[in-house]
Amino acid sequence: MILLIINILYFIFNFVLIITWLKMSNSKPSNVNLKDTKLTIIIPVRNEADNILKLLQDLNNQNYPFENFEVIVANDGSNDNTEQLVLAFQDAAKYDLKLLNIFNENETSPKKRAIKKSIEISSGQLIITTDGDCRVSINWLTSIQQCFKTFDAKLISSPVTFTNENVFFNTAQIIEFASLIGSGACAMYLKKPNMCNGANIAYTREVFEEVGGFSGNEHLASGDDEFLMHKIAKIYPEKVIFNFDKSAIVFTKSQLDLLRFYQQRKRWASKWKHYNDWKVSVLAIFIFTVNLGVIISYFTFNFIDLLLKFSAEFVFLSLIISFLGHRNKIKYIPIIQLFYPFYVVFFGLIAQGKGYHWKGRKLS
Repeated sequence: MILLIINILYFIFNFVLIITWLKMSNSKPSNVNLKDTKLTIIIPVRNEADNILKLLQDLNNQNYPFENFEVIVANDGSNDNTEQLVLAFQDAAKYDLKLLNIFNENETSPKKRAIKKSIEISSGQLIITTDGDCRVSINWLTSIQQCFKTFDAKLISSPVTFTNENVFFNTAQIIEFASLIGSGACAMYLKKPNMCNGANIAYTREVFEEVGGFSGNEHLASGDDEFLMHKIAKIYPEKVIFNFDKSAIVFTKSQLDLLRFYQQRKRWASKWKHYNDWKVSVLAIFIFTVNLGVIISYFTFNFIDLLLKFSAEFVFLSLIISFLGHRNKIKYIPIIQLFYPFYVVFFGLIAQGKGYHWKGRKLS
């Protein structure tokens, strides 16, 4: 009976998300003629020699005035030839391209340090962060700036998805990640922001300074995106905006093997227990409980509970995946749904531990 009630609540939860997503589709940024906002794009990198030039070239193709944006590549102790590649590209860059070398220091949160130091030497009104292995469309900057102008936003979260590698493990990650992007977007629309992704967020320099930047979270390696968003949302809940525009989608690479996937997801999950907003914590516990209940239902053959859990969830995921340009992946959703509860419960428990490896470092 308890599991049935939980799954009814989860069905209602997904139904609300579906309605919210459909409403959100009508809240796209307006076409703003003036592209006069000074932008600073910050790209923290560590050993991205295989990827960084593709992103820098994407920025060379932007339809945003080159005199109105600068790019800072924060090279965080790379031991490949990332630095040399960025320096060599400076002559070809149509925009102001800066390389900021950050040498290895005893730092708990190297990414926060890289962003903070980049902001210190930047001149943009609007700070945009992405990762060195990402790809962006020619309208990426224009879309973000139009969202900023349309909604007078303090923080803008734009969509992120994985590139299509045509293998099932990649498909599983696309579907799993879509659920995070979609639910986070709906929470912003409902003025209850809970999650975003640092591969595609923007915020004003003014609000970054107003909330004290990353202060209070420096001891945590992860969370350069969400903890900052929570601080901004506490003051300006109506100014944290999801950019519902396909041209703003950032494409990044999925993990190639289970070990890297494990370390990445452990890194993401490591911040859950540090949320200060009780509503976010309650939601995390609710999602964990729902998926634990699904595992129990597998062993008790409780098909009604499973139908309640999977039906509305399938519709919601289909909407998100279609928006992200992966309509051909929709048919795989039921397969992922069967295994997803084990994933949630596993990482929910793993998150209680400390430490993970990322980019050749042991972090906590």
